Amino acid sequence: MRCWFFALLTQPIVTHVLLAALLLAAHVGVGASSRETPRTLTPTAARAYAELLKLRPATARVLLRNESATAAGTLLVQDCIDFAELLVSQDARRYAATVAAQDQRLALLEKQAGALPDYARAEIRLHQAAAQVTFGHEIRGAWSLRQAYQQMQAVAQRYPAYLPARKTLGMLQFFIGSLPENYRWFLKLLGLPGSVETGLRNLTAAARSSHDFQFESRLILALLRETYLKDGEATAQQFEQLAAQQSDNLLLSYLTVSQRKKLHHTAAALAAYRGRPTGAAYLPLPYLHHMAADLLLYQGQYAASETENQQFLREYRGQHYRKDAYFKLYLAAWLGSNQTAATQYRRQIDAQGRDVLEEDHYAQRFYDDALPLHRILTRARLQTDGGYYPEALATLRTFVLTPTTPLRDRLEWPYRQARAWHLHGQPDSARRYYARTIALAGTAPYYFAPQSALQLGYLYQTDRKEDTARSYFQKALSYPKHEYKNSTDTKAKVALAALAQ
Repeated sequence: MRCWFFALLTQPIVTHVLLAALLLAAHVGVGASSRETPRTLTPTAARAYAELLKLRPATARVLLRNESATAAGTLLVQDCIDFAELLVSQDARRYAATVAAQDQRLALLEKQAGALPDYARAEIRLHQAAAQVTFGHEIRGAWSLRQAYQQMQAVAQRYPAYLPARKTLGMLQFFIGSLPENYRWFLKLLGLPGSVETGLRNLTAAARSSHDFQFESRLILALLRETYLKDGEATAQQFEQLAAQQSDNLLLSYLTVSQRKKLHHTAAALAAYRGRPTGAAYLPLPYLHHMAADLLLYQGQYAASETENQQFLREYRGQHYRKDAYFKLYLAAWLGSNQTAATQYRRQIDAQGRDVLEEDHYAQRFYDDALPLHRILTRARLQTDGGYYPEALATLRTFVLTPTTPLRDRLEWPYRQARAWHLHGQPDSARRYYARTIALAGTAPYYFAPQSALQLGYLYQTDRKEDTARSYFQKALSYPKHEYKNSTDTKAKVALAALAQ
């Protein structure tokens, strides 16, 4: 259960905006509606929440000092602050106190009635689910998730005009609906249905109308639409425009860096990273240094990449992404011809962190396989990831296949060709190399063939050849075991849902 449930409820940045990195439900009924006008946050609590969304928790706490300590809005914003600090820092020393404070807030909210108290109770319970799973209490987290889902569904039914409930319920519906089929049994056991389409409808409703959490709704919807509709450039531009309007918002800077990195726009991502707001008022975001290390690795700035990942490891208190960081440190030292440092970093892959997230699993598998990486293929991969496609293709032309070339390298070469041609805007060449990868792979337990099937699905979807696209998405789901199965299966499932519309 650990891998999918962790992914379901957490993200590297996990503030309230990015909570639930993979979760939304059956149609929200409008049954017994209440005539009560839903209460909103006080102006001061709303300003405190806005400060938190800029990742300035200390400022948010100062604003709350003069608010009623037992008011539903105060309790909710206080919990969002504690929750953001816990999951961004990944500091296990904070866990017990955070969960205890959540229990106290939930007890106070049980004595209150209305849309905002009910909403706050469900939100805090969802925060608790994420915290419990992150720090190894999966069974408790599963029960908390069930409670949060049912409570939020009840809020949406009781107060159909209260749009914040649609925001959270929509997020949960989307991600539950996008999970691979082999996890559905557990969700059914918990009584948690999911639907990508219903989730998007609920989130869209929350994003279009004015309420306390509209800005948050817009950010979540943009992220999910990017996953669903593959309009990454539009999403990146939206984040950049918002960041320009709020130059003091570190969260928007983070989202801009992340989206530009995802789109292989290395220079733009680094510019956003270097232009981010800094200072003691901001919540430290160690993961930003980890992303910057990747970007510098793509550019061949190996010493600078090492420096950024070393800073990430110094500041970060969590156990996830450590194996990945040491793997990237290994790559920087190895490609920079510092074999002594490379050997030391490689040992740390096995000694540090937890093998839960896919990035860490890939790093651990590299260590366990003890199969040396191919320098040419590795450099081409990094160049492609960075958006340097002509350079990657030039690097790949120097690859020489021999009778002793390992199967992994034989499969990786056509796959790297396909990725470079695909991202370089040459779909015909990409299709040829993706198909070659699939044909050569058979049942080999590497991610090159399932990823090739996924990408062929996207290409044929773009060409409006829906039947062919559907067959490739289904093929991507058919591979039983590989390094990126969870994320590959989720993407394929979301794409199949889009084709069904």
